[in-house]
Amino acid sequence: MNPPTIRQRDVPTLAQRLHADDVAHQVLAARGVTSADELVFSLGDLPGPEALPDIDVALRRLLQARRRDERVLIVGDYDCDGATSTAVAVMGLRAFGYGQVDYLVPNRMADGYGLTPGIVTRAIEQFKPALIITVDNGIASVDGVDAAHAVGIDVIVTDHHLPPEVLPSAVALVNPARHESEFPSRHLAGVGVVFYVLVALRAALAASSKADEQAASGVKLAMFLDLVAIGTVADVVSLDPVNRILVEQGLRRIRAGQCRPGVTALLEQAGRSAAQASTADIGFALGPRLNAAGRLDDMRRGIECLLCDDPVEAVRAAAELERLNTERRQLEARMRAEAEACLGANADVAASVAVGSVSPSEAFGVCLYDADWHPGVIGIVAGRLKERLHRPVVVFTAEGESEVKGSARSIAGVHVRDILQNMANAHPGLLERFGGHAMAAGLTLPRARLEDFATLFDREVRKQLDNRLPTREWLTDGALPRTAYSLATARCLQWLMPWGQGCAAPLFSGCFEVSSSRVVGNGHLKLALMPVDGEDTVLDAIAFNEARTFANGTRLQAVFALDVNHYRQAERLQLMVKHIEQDTPLALTEPG
Repeated sequence: MNPPTIRQRDVPTLAQRLHADDVAHQVLAARGVTSADELVFSLGDLPGPEALPDIDVALRRLLQARRRDERVLIVGDYDCDGATSTAVAVMGLRAFGYGQVDYLVPNRMADGYGLTPGIVTRAIEQFKPALIITVDNGIASVDGVDAAHAVGIDVIVTDHHLPPEVLPSAVALVNPARHESEFPSRHLAGVGVVFYVLVALRAALAASSKADEQAASGVKLAMFLDLVAIGTVADVVSLDPVNRILVEQGLRRIRAGQCRPGVTALLEQAGRSAAQASTADIGFALGPRLNAAGRLDDMRRGIECLLCDDPVEAVRAAAELERLNTERRQLEARMRAEAEACLGANADVAASVAVGSVSPSEAFGVCLYDADWHPGVIGIVAGRLKERLHRPVVVFTAEGESEVKGSARSIAGVHVRDILQNMANAHPGLLERFGGHAMAAGLTLPRARLEDFATLFDREVRKQLDNRLPTREWLTDGALPRTAYSLATARCLQWLMPWGQGCAAPLFSGCFEVSSSRVVGNGHLKLALMPVDGEDTVLDAIAFNEARTFANGTRLQAVFALDVNHYRQAERLQLMVKHIEQDTPLALTEPG
């Protein structure tokens, strides 16, 4: 594999000063911010819901359901976005006076994804709904929607996933990712779409009658923004201007203690401070704990935690999610070790196998299979391997007697869902089901076609990459001036914007001399580093999942973020090291 390169972001010259701090101004300008007004994140700057596809049709059916006091069933998804979407939909409709609102979430292992005919059957047996509303799923549920219609149940789809060529015949398909959508953001998470439907419903109720107007005016939709922020960040959607406002407003509510009791309890279980909550806390603490329910058990556990109004009950629910997350981590560690063995020198004796006609060391798209791997964890393992190998990875496990289930993770420049679509078009029968985004996808295929898939997947990835494996690139904000190695700069950057996909947190590069290094915890490298041009300044640093140690005096090239380490009620500057190399400096590319 080619050595990584560091490329410094372009910083355009702006007429307006974005921030009093020089580093903050540079970071903002490099991310396309042109005015300090963009840092206000006002709810008043959000676009209205009018341009969402089918929103008017959806509202007419929702108003009809309320007038008739129909039983409404929310069908969600088993990930964090699905859990928050379901909770927001249930609480929102109940707040608007819908008297019969229930929810149903497929079980990852037993039911598969989305509104399937089987889920429709369960819905009828358990709830007998007149209206089904899908959240964070449904745009590809052609058979499920047909099954509902066949028994007289209407379906409103709210989703954000890329639409397939054939759309379901639902009453309404509210999805900003539809090709004809004119909504200003195509990157809303599922929970963002649900929130916008509630915004539109409140306006429709206000215009309906005096009684409805009074009912609607008492509902403060901002109370759902903590969950909107959690689902948006956890689903790794692009933080475009609309999502930045939604996430920042949600974080502000969490920091102010105005969040759901379940959110507070989950943060406490993770040892995180609600008053200091950031997108990192969502991504590394809240998201994994909610996802653990859907991965290993039943996402109802996660949804009930979010719906809970009693703080004591919320603590119990959060403790159960903590237990499941611990179990998930243990499973992940075992599966990852087996996958690493398969990729290493002991592949012949590994339980897992690499599939396809090309060896993993030479493949552009890597496929691994083990019949005993847990289907709820294969996506995490695929993501870890993708990061290590810097190439697309699909991890498979058994699905029943004759199928395999896969989870794909990709790299920049390889749109994995498009690859699957191309393969499905060119090879009918190869894929039974698939769906996803540019960077992640899920799929099911006949076990007998696994080798064929792996060979064709590698071939398709090679085509997208023009037969050249990409060099891993670290896009940074350059070197820090010595005076910027401070708590003040770290705090400033931490609260500057909601960082995430499409709005990357600040990263810097520099040369350091090792003062000390040791491995701590479960394979993390704790360092004391001195900037080469920093006189005698010694900085704490940590590199997660880095087992190498370095002799004192070794010079390192590092890519890092500034972090505020909270320990025993004290704050200290810490470098979060993302990449380190010694002896052979990383190739450095100037802006442009």
